[in-house]
Amino acid sequence: MEYFRQIAYQTVLRACSFATLGIFSFMVGMSFDPKVAFQSGGFLTTVMAFVLILKARGALNKDCRRTEMWLYIEKDDQLPLDYAQWAISTVLYETYLTFAKWTALVSAVMWGLAFLFALGTN
Repeated sequence: MEYFRQIAYQTVLRACSFATLGIFSFMVGMSFDPKVAFQSGGFLTTVMAFVLILKARGALNKDCRRTEMWLYIEKDDQLPLDYAQWAISTVLYETYLTFAKWTALVSAVMWGLAFLFALGTN
């Protein structure tokens, strides 16, 4: 099961890294106004957290053979389909929710920084 957790962590981390790169690039584009940059970063990371929550809910019903995680499991480590379905969906659910919590925390920090910049401009 720990092997599945590592694979799930790697696949979700890779997807979140691409999303974070896009959000960071957008924020750099708005860097002329730090308040707007952090507001947009806070909004986009909030959206990312909600998407991760939706992905977590969908992971419970998705066929395990149609996940990215299934592609990374070695043929020798593949389990019987019924058990693999339960294990993969459970691990992906937990992993998505963990990343959603971290993303929500980052979002709260960005909203807080945007608030501080808004206080400083008035």
